[in-house]
Order: sequence, then C-alpha cells, then structure tokens
Amino acid sequence: MDQLQPCTYYHIFNHANGDEALFREPENYRYFLQQYYKHINGIADTYAYCLMRNHFHLLVRLETAEAITAHLPGFKNLAGVAASNLLSKQFSNFFNGYSKAFNKKYERRGSLFLENFTKKAILQKDYLAAVILYIHLNQVKHGFTQHPAHWNVSSFHNFHVERLPVLKALYENSENYFRLHEGKINSYAEYDNLERYLLN
Repeated sequence: MDQLQPCTYYHIFNHANGDEALFREPENYRYFLQQYYKHINGIADTYAYCLMRNHFHLLVRLETAEAITAHLPGFKNLAGVAASNLLSKQFSNFFNGYSKAFNKKYERRGSLFLENFTKKAILQKDYLAAVILYIHLNQVKHGFTQHPAHWNVSSFHNFHVERLPVLKALYENSENYFRLHEGKINSYAEYDNLERYLLN
C-alpha cells in the first residue's frame, strides 16, 4: 500500500542525508513544527512525535475523505486525491520547504533529507501501542537523553493528557502508560525487540 489512505494511522519517519543534522539549534525544532502543522493539520491528526538532531518519527492518523477533499482545493472526491498521490505530496512539500529554509539559513546546498520518507500503515491495536512507545523512547535509544521526560521536542509530555481516550484504549490508564515506558528504558533488549518488530 504505497499511497496514503484516509482514516488510517501511519508511522512516518525520515533521516538526514549522510552525516547532516536536521536541527542545529532550538529555533530549527520550533520552525519545523510550525511549518509541519501549517502543511499537515488539514489532512492528518498528529498523535505522537519525536524530533532528534538527525532524524524524526511521527504517528499520524489521516483525516476522513471528506475532510481531506475539503482541505485540498481542486479535488471533488477521494479518487482524485488518491490518483494523484497528493497526500504523500503534502508531506513531501513540507520536507522540501523546510530544506529550502534550512539551506538558506545555513548557506548550504543539496538535499537535507533522504530522498523518500518512510510511511508504515498501522492496522492493529497492539502495533499502534508499540509505535507510540517506540517514538517516545527513540531519543533514549540513540543516546540524546537518558529519559523521555528530559527531551522537549516529543509528545511524551502531553500524550497522557491530550490523547486520554487513545491512552485508555491502548494502555488502560496513565500508570500503565508510564510503567511501560520505564520498562523499555530499563531493558535495552526489550527495546531492541520492539525496534525489530516495528521496522522490519
């Protein structure tokens, strides 16, 4: 399923090109999120995210066909949107726009991101619960911090408040939500198993 589909959860991620950094200073993170919501809010709801120096992870749920076609001018039905692959193009336009602004600011040239961003559809409840944990702990895994609570550019801090219905459906309560995060932090073997499950 190459094309993004309405009413579907996706794990979306990408990495900087080579040894580049996507974010060199705090203002880059702020600008990335500002432009992200400007481009994506009308077509997808963002449930979880984590931005790191050289890559990022997002968990989104695409809006309904009606909401998407209302937001994208010139398309009267979903078939038109899907046929043009316009949903993926919305994400690509955002990444390209960020790259251009980044290149101008730092007087660099060339591609900032890897050419194609990865998008994995999430169709099962346990997979969705695992993706949220994986995203919130990715900065720990890569050694940017020792605990997700210490990383500002992540949805870890607000997920249990802003996404309470989803939290209850997936983890039952906030205590389990935090306990599962702590368990993965304390066991790298568990996190490695989670990564293999999600990315292979």
